[in-house]
Amino acid sequence: MSDSEFDVPAGIDVLRVFCGPDGRHGNALGVVRDGRGHPDEASRQALAGTLGFSETVFVDDPERGQVDIYTPGLRLPFAGHPLVGTAWLLDLEILELAVGDVFARQDGEFTWITARPEWAPPRTLERYGSVAEVEALTGPPPGEGWLYVWAWEDEAAGRVRARAFPRRDDNITEDEATGAAALLLSAELGRALNIRQGRGSQILTAPAPDGTVEIGGRVVLALRGKPAPYAG
Repeated sequence: MSDSEFDVPAGIDVLRVFCGPDGRHGNALGVVRDGRGHPDEASRQALAGTLGFSETVFVDDPERGQVDIYTPGLRLPFAGHPLVGTAWLLDLEILELAVGDVFARQDGEFTWITARPEWAPPRTLERYGSVAEVEALTGPPPGEGWLYVWAWEDEAAGRVRARAFPRRDDNITEDEATGAAALLLSAELGRALNIRQGRGSQILTAPAPDGTVEIGGRVVLALRGKPAPYAG
């Protein structure tokens, strides 16, 4: 972990979410601790595009857990790795989104959120015949729309190898760790999963009888920005 304060803009922390067991990898996330400095959607979208992370979170109310999520090119109603990361960073038990309340908990080295599959943006989940086929991909397969390719590493144990390709025009060729897609896959299969995605990120899932799915992973603070000037 680095506490460097000159590599990121003021008021922004950079996390790595869904890190592997060795603390490496994970999906980068920018967290704007005080969203008042970017009060409208246009300015938030512009900053998310400039930062270039797969997602950036703007915290509108840190006590109530009100957050707003952006990719470099669009606003999202829900996303897994931003909510896991923000819950960890702010030590929140509830995150308030327009789609509904997301409950969070800490369990040792893992942070978990509970969400509903219908909140996640659509994803094409495509099963491959082997882990080798998944790992042999050198880029996004032909086609349009968000694609999550996966194969069983150990079906009996619920271990999955996966990779994610947004296939949209925002310079994110491959997503390192995708909580929303993991949620959808866990719901579709109806079982808990231990997913190894990207270069070595790890995502855990656990579906519940009420139709919700828990998504869990490790979070590391990668860069800490200087405090932002007061925006009020």
